[in-house]
Amino acid sequence: MRKTIAFTALAAMVLAACGGATPEPEPPRPSPALWEIKSGDGTLEGWLFGTIHTLPDGADWETPALSDAIEGADILIVEIAGLDDSAAVSAVFTRLAQTPGQLPLTSRLAAQHRPALGELIAKAGYETGDFATIESWAAALMLAQSLQGGDPDNGVDRALLRRFRGRPVQELEGAERQLSIFDQLPEADQRDLLAAVVEESRKPQGESERLAKMWRAGDMTALARENSQGLLADAQLRDALLVRRNARWAALLAQSLPADPPALIAVGAAHMAGPDALPALLQKRGYTVTRIQ
Repeated sequence: MRKTIAFTALAAMVLAACGGATPEPEPPRPSPALWEIKSGDGTLEGWLFGTIHTLPDGADWETPALSDAIEGADILIVEIAGLDDSAAVSAVFTRLAQTPGQLPLTSRLAAQHRPALGELIAKAGYETGDFATIESWAAALMLAQSLQGGDPDNGVDRALLRRFRGRPVQELEGAERQLSIFDQLPEADQRDLLAAVVEESRKPQGESERLAKMWRAGDMTALARENSQGLLADAQLRDALLVRRNARWAALLAQSLPADPPALIAVGAAHMAGPDALPALLQKRGYTVTRIQ
C-alpha cells in the first residue's frame, strides 16, 4: 500500500456515510448529548457521552455539565484506548486488509458504480493497482477517509484521552477487534460497504459539517434517523456495525460499572441513538439513564 492507514473508529465511518438533509442553523451554544447513569438503588455509576471523531479547528463542544462529568469520573471507557498510536493501528489494518488474488476493485461493483469509483480512487490519491491485494472492506475504509471533513486530531475521543492522562482508561474493543468486525463481513456485505462509500462520494459537499452541527446540538432524534440511512440502510451492515456491538458493550458495562468508581463512557454518538442504543440497553438492564439537558 502506498499510504499509511490511520482510520481508527467505526463511528467515524458510520457518521460519514449517512443520508443528506438541509443544514440547520448552528445553536448558540453546544449541547452534545450526555446522560447520567444510576443503579437501581440510586448510586451514581457514571455518564454516557456520544462523541464525534473528527471536528474542524477551534470547534466548541464542551458544556458545563460535561466538564463536571469529566472532573467527577475516575475512569474513562472508550472504543479504542490507543488512538494516538497510529503506527500500531496501521499495522493491524495492514495485516487484516491484505489477501493476495483479489479481483480488480472496479469489477467488485455493479457497472453503475464504476465511474464514480474511478473518480473516488483518483480523488483519494490512489491508483487502481494499489488495491490489487486489498480486501473490499479495507478498500472502502481507505477511500472513505477522503470523504471525512474536519481533523481526526480534533476528535472528541482524543481530547478526552488527553484530559484523562493520569487516570485509568479502559477500552471496549481496541483496534484489532474493531477492524476485525469489517474483516469478518461476508464478501457481499463488504461490497455493499464499498458501494455505499462510492454513493456517498457523489453527494454534495458539506455532509460532515451537517453531521457535526447535528451532533453539537445533541439532536438524538435526527441521529437516530441517520442510523437507518446510507450504509446503515443495509440490514446486515447495520447489525454488524451497530446492533451487535451495542449489545456486547451493554453487557460489558453491566459487569464493570458496579465494580468501578464513576466512569465516563465516551463512544461514537451513533451508538447512543435509537431503541437498540446504549442508553436504552442499559435501561433494560435495570439502570436509570437520564439525559442531562
